[in-house]
Amino acid sequence: MALQEFLLRIGAALLAGLLIGIEREIRNKNAGLKTNALVALGASVFVLVSLNFREDEFVDITRVIGQVVTGIGFIGAGVILHKGTFVRGLTTAATVWCSAGAGCLAAIGQFRELFVLVGVIVFINVFFDPIDKLIRKVFKSSEEKKNED
Repeated sequence: MALQEFLLRIGAALLAGLLIGIEREIRNKNAGLKTNALVALGASVFVLVSLNFREDEFVDITRVIGQVVTGIGFIGAGVILHKGTFVRGLTTAATVWCSAGAGCLAAIGQFRELFVLVGVIVFINVFFDPIDKLIRKVFKSSEEKKNED
């Protein structure tokens, strides 16, 4: 792969991670700008490395992508907090996981799909948050109602 192509692909991954991270930073959420940018960048680099060996007989890029997904799962598990029925950090974990997916798309050169994905991620995080809060308010669990009394 030529250096220009490599720079284009990691640049696209970095930009995607930054766009996802900016939304998290603006809304003061965990795993913001740096985390999402680095996750997207790292995922793209692992996929790009595997692409260099795709002509080899025993190299399968899907296995590398699978390992990226698994590794990011461990990072995501680290941001999820659980106490009783209260769970916090699921959206942050899912966003980091999606940032890795964005990095993988950038690495294989699917730039249109990459920026559609980024738009969908930001849309969900911004516009579904008020809907989520409304649903939680209307349908509080019995334990939450008991804790309010």
